[in-house]
Amino acid sequence: MFKKLSAEFLGTFWLVFGGCGSAVLAAAFPEVGIGLLGVSFAFGLTVLTMAYTVGGISGGHFNPAVSVGLTVAGKFPASSLVPYIVAQVVGAVAAAAVLYLIASGKAGFAAGGFASNGYGELSPGGYSLTAALVAEVVLTAFFLIIILGSTHGRAPAGFAPIAIGLGLTLIHLVSIPVTNTSVNPARSTGVALFAETAALSQLWLFWVAPIVGAVIGGVIWKIVGEND
Repeated sequence: MFKKLSAEFLGTFWLVFGGCGSAVLAAAFPEVGIGLLGVSFAFGLTVLTMAYTVGGISGGHFNPAVSVGLTVAGKFPASSLVPYIVAQVVGAVAAAAVLYLIASGKAGFAAGGFASNGYGELSPGGYSLTAALVAEVVLTAFFLIIILGSTHGRAPAGFAPIAIGLGLTLIHLVSIPVTNTSVNPARSTGVALFAETAALSQLWLFWVAPIVGAVIGGVIWKIVGEND
Protein backbone atom coordinates (compact mmCIF):
# COMPACT_ATOMS: atom_id res chain seq x y z
CA MET A 1 0.00 0.00 0.00
CA PHE A 2 2.89 2.37 0.71
CA LYS A 3 3.98 2.29 -2.93
CA LYS A 4 0.44 2.90 -4.15
CA LEU A 5 -0.08 5.86 -1.83
CA SER A 6 3.33 7.26 -2.75
CA ALA A 7 2.39 7.01 -6.42
CA GLU A 8 -0.87 8.85 -5.77
CA PHE A 9 1.01 11.53 -3.85
CA LEU A 10 3.51 12.01 -6.68
CA GLY A 11 0.87 11.98 -9.40
CA THR A 12 -1.33 14.51 -7.65
CA PHE A 13 1.68 16.67 -6.82
CA TRP A 14 2.64 16.77 -10.50
CA LEU A 15 -0.93 17.52 -11.59
CA VAL A 16 -1.23 20.52 -9.26
CA PHE A 17 2.32 21.74 -9.71
CA GLY A 18 2.26 21.43 -13.49
CA GLY A 19 -1.31 22.44 -14.16
CA CYS A 20 -1.70 25.23 -11.62
CA GLY A 21 1.93 26.22 -12.11
CA SER A 22 1.26 26.89 -15.78
CA ALA A 23 -1.51 29.27 -14.74
CA VAL A 24 0.35 30.98 -11.90
CA LEU A 25 3.80 31.26 -13.48
CA ALA A 26 3.34 31.20 -17.26
CA ALA A 27 -0.17 32.38 -18.08
CA ALA A 28 0.35 35.38 -15.79
CA PHE A 29 2.75 36.83 -18.37
CA PRO A 30 1.11 37.83 -21.67
CA GLU A 31 4.42 37.68 -23.51
CA VAL A 32 4.59 33.91 -22.83
CA GLY A 33 1.28 33.53 -24.61
CA ILE A 34 0.08 30.13 -23.37
CA GLY A 35 -3.36 31.43 -22.34
CA LEU A 36 -6.38 29.19 -21.77
CA LEU A 37 -5.21 26.69 -24.38
CA GLY A 38 -1.79 26.30 -22.82
CA VAL A 39 -3.14 25.84 -19.30
CA SER A 40 -5.65 23.29 -20.56
CA PHE A 41 -2.94 21.26 -22.22
CA ALA A 42 -0.72 21.56 -19.15
CA PHE A 43 -3.34 19.86 -17.01
CA GLY A 44 -3.90 17.18 -19.61
CA LEU A 45 -0.18 16.54 -19.96
CA THR A 46 0.32 16.16 -16.22
CA VAL A 47 -2.23 13.35 -16.10
CA LEU A 48 -0.97 11.74 -19.30
CA THR A 49 2.67 11.70 -18.18
CA MET A 50 2.00 10.45 -14.66
CA ALA A 51 -0.55 7.86 -15.79
CA TYR A 52 2.19 6.31 -17.90
CA THR A 53 4.77 6.78 -15.13
CA VAL A 54 2.99 5.52 -11.99
CA GLY A 55 -0.40 4.39 -13.24
CA GLY A 56 0.80 0.80 -13.20
CA ILE A 57 1.52 1.14 -9.47
CA SER A 58 -1.60 2.81 -8.10
CA GLY A 59 -4.03 2.95 -11.00
CA GLY A 60 -3.29 6.63 -11.55
CA HIS A 61 -6.29 8.28 -9.90
CA PHE A 62 -4.66 11.54 -8.67
CA ASN A 63 -8.16 12.78 -7.79
CA PRO A 64 -10.55 11.94 -4.91
CA ALA A 65 -13.54 12.13 -7.24
CA VAL A 66 -11.97 9.57 -9.57
CA SER A 67 -11.32 7.23 -6.65
CA VAL A 68 -14.95 7.57 -5.53
CA GLY A 69 -16.27 7.02 -9.05
CA LEU A 70 -14.14 3.93 -9.57
CA THR A 71 -15.39 2.57 -6.24
CA VAL A 72 -19.01 3.10 -7.29
CA ALA A 73 -18.28 1.39 -10.62
CA GLY A 74 -16.85 -1.60 -8.76
CA LYS A 75 -13.31 -1.05 -10.07
CA PHE A 76 -11.66 0.01 -6.81
CA PRO A 77 -11.94 -1.41 -3.27
CA ALA A 78 -13.78 0.81 -0.80
CA SER A 79 -11.26 -0.13 1.89
CA SER A 80 -8.56 1.82 0.02
CA LEU A 81 -10.66 4.91 -0.64
CA VAL A 82 -9.79 7.01 2.42
CA PRO A 83 -6.01 6.36 2.26
CA TYR A 84 -6.01 7.28 -1.44
CA ILE A 85 -7.91 10.51 -0.81
CA VAL A 86 -5.54 11.48 2.02
CA ALA A 87 -2.48 10.85 -0.19
CA GLN A 88 -4.02 12.87 -3.02
CA VAL A 89 -4.88 15.86 -0.83
CA VAL A 90 -1.45 15.85 0.83
CA GLY A 91 0.18 15.73 -2.60
CA ALA A 92 -1.92 18.65 -3.79
CA VAL A 93 -1.17 20.78 -0.74
CA ALA A 94 2.56 20.02 -0.99
CA ALA A 95 2.56 21.01 -4.66
CA ALA A 96 0.71 24.24 -3.94
CA ALA A 97 3.18 25.06 -1.16
CA VAL A 98 6.18 24.53 -3.46
CA LEU A 99 4.50 26.55 -6.20
CA TYR A 100 3.80 29.37 -3.74
CA LEU A 101 7.43 29.32 -2.60
CA ILE A 102 8.61 29.69 -6.21
CA ALA A 103 6.01 32.27 -7.25
CA SER A 104 6.64 34.43 -4.18
CA GLY A 105 10.30 34.74 -5.17
CA LYS A 106 9.38 37.43 -7.69
CA ALA A 107 9.37 41.03 -6.51
CA GLY A 108 5.88 42.43 -6.09
CA PHE A 109 4.28 38.98 -6.00
CA ALA A 110 0.62 38.82 -4.98
CA ALA A 111 -1.06 35.42 -4.74
CA GLY A 112 -4.50 36.69 -5.73
CA GLY A 113 -6.65 33.78 -6.84
CA PHE A 114 -3.59 31.51 -7.12
CA ALA A 115 -5.29 29.32 -9.77
CA SER A 116 -8.10 28.51 -7.33
CA ASN A 117 -11.65 27.63 -8.29
CA GLY A 118 -14.77 29.68 -7.71
CA TYR A 119 -18.20 30.86 -8.73
CA GLY A 120 -19.87 34.26 -8.74
CA GLU A 121 -17.23 36.90 -8.11
CA LEU A 122 -14.52 34.22 -8.11
CA SER A 123 -15.56 32.75 -11.45
CA PRO A 124 -13.27 33.91 -14.29
CA GLY A 125 -16.35 34.64 -16.38
CA GLY A 126 -18.68 35.64 -13.57
CA TYR A 127 -20.77 32.46 -13.73
CA SER A 128 -23.30 31.66 -10.99
CA LEU A 129 -23.20 28.93 -8.35
CA THR A 130 -25.76 26.94 -10.35
CA ALA A 131 -23.73 27.18 -13.55
CA ALA A 132 -20.59 26.10 -11.69
CA LEU A 133 -22.39 23.19 -10.04
CA VAL A 134 -23.84 21.88 -13.30
CA ALA A 135 -20.54 22.27 -15.17
CA GLU A 136 -18.52 20.45 -12.53
CA VAL A 137 -21.03 17.61 -12.16
CA VAL A 138 -21.44 17.01 -15.89
CA LEU A 139 -17.76 17.29 -16.74
CA THR A 140 -16.65 15.03 -13.89
CA ALA A 141 -19.26 12.45 -14.87
CA PHE A 142 -17.91 12.34 -18.41
CA PHE A 143 -14.34 12.27 -17.12
CA LEU A 144 -15.18 9.08 -15.22
CA ILE A 145 -16.83 7.58 -18.28
CA ILE A 146 -13.70 8.35 -20.32
CA ILE A 147 -11.49 6.76 -17.67
CA LEU A 148 -13.64 3.64 -17.34
CA GLY A 149 -14.08 3.24 -21.07
CA SER A 150 -10.46 3.78 -22.06
CA THR A 151 -9.21 1.33 -19.41
CA HIS A 152 -11.77 -1.36 -20.23
CA GLY A 153 -10.50 -4.66 -21.55
CA ARG A 154 -12.07 -4.10 -24.96
CA ALA A 155 -10.31 -0.75 -25.46
CA PRO A 156 -6.96 -0.69 -27.31
CA ALA A 157 -4.22 -1.51 -24.83
CA GLY A 158 -1.76 1.18 -23.83
CA PHE A 159 -3.72 4.18 -25.04
CA ALA A 160 -5.79 4.98 -21.93
CA PRO A 161 -3.46 7.72 -20.61
CA ILE A 162 -3.72 9.56 -23.93
CA ALA A 163 -7.53 9.47 -23.90
CA ILE A 164 -7.66 10.50 -20.26
CA GLY A 165 -5.13 13.31 -20.69
CA LEU A 166 -6.91 14.69 -23.75
CA GLY A 167 -10.22 14.32 -21.97
CA LEU A 168 -8.96 16.48 -19.12
CA THR A 169 -7.62 18.99 -21.64
CA LEU A 170 -11.05 19.26 -23.25
CA ILE A 171 -12.69 19.65 -19.85
CA HIS A 172 -10.43 22.61 -19.11
CA LEU A 173 -11.08 24.18 -22.50
CA VAL A 174 -14.80 24.13 -21.70
CA SER A 175 -14.84 25.11 -18.04
CA ILE A 176 -11.91 27.40 -17.23
CA PRO A 177 -14.18 30.42 -17.90
CA VAL A 178 -16.86 28.98 -15.61
CA THR A 179 -15.02 27.72 -12.51
CA ASN A 180 -11.35 27.80 -13.48
CA THR A 181 -11.92 24.03 -13.71
CA SER A 182 -11.78 21.73 -10.75
CA VAL A 183 -13.25 18.24 -11.39
CA ASN A 184 -10.74 17.37 -8.67
CA PRO A 185 -11.28 18.20 -4.98
CA ALA A 186 -7.60 17.73 -4.13
CA ARG A 187 -6.49 20.20 -6.80
CA SER A 188 -9.03 22.72 -5.51
CA THR A 189 -8.00 22.28 -1.88
CA GLY A 190 -4.26 22.67 -2.43
CA VAL A 191 -4.33 26.07 -4.09
CA ALA A 192 -7.30 27.43 -2.11
CA LEU A 193 -5.13 27.32 1.01
CA PHE A 194 -2.78 29.89 -0.52
CA ALA A 195 -5.24 32.10 -2.39
CA GLU A 196 -5.86 35.64 -1.16
CA THR A 197 -9.52 35.47 -2.12
CA ALA A 198 -12.58 33.79 -0.58
CA ALA A 199 -11.70 30.54 -2.35
CA LEU A 200 -11.78 28.54 0.89
CA SER A 201 -15.36 29.61 1.58
CA GLN A 202 -16.39 28.21 -1.82
CA LEU A 203 -14.30 25.05 -1.58
CA TRP A 204 -17.30 22.96 -0.50
CA LEU A 205 -18.71 23.13 -4.03
CA PHE A 206 -15.51 21.73 -5.50
CA TRP A 207 -15.76 18.71 -3.25
CA VAL A 208 -19.48 18.13 -3.60
CA ALA A 209 -19.92 18.67 -7.36
CA PRO A 210 -17.00 16.54 -8.60
CA ILE A 211 -17.88 13.68 -6.25
CA VAL A 212 -21.56 13.77 -7.27
CA GLY A 213 -20.47 13.83 -10.91
CA ALA A 214 -18.08 10.92 -10.37
CA VAL A 215 -20.83 8.86 -8.74
CA ILE A 216 -23.13 9.60 -11.68
CA GLY A 217 -20.37 8.64 -14.13
CA GLY A 218 -19.69 5.40 -12.27
CA VAL A 219 -23.38 4.47 -12.27
CA ILE A 220 -23.77 5.31 -15.96
CA TRP A 221 -20.80 3.10 -16.80
CA LYS A 222 -22.22 0.18 -14.78
CA ILE A 223 -25.47 0.47 -16.73
CA VAL A 224 -24.08 1.10 -20.20
CA GLY A 225 -20.38 0.35 -20.42
CA GLU A 226 -20.25 -3.04 -18.76
CA ASN A 227 -22.77 -4.58 -21.17
CA ASP A 228 -20.98 -6.94 -23.55
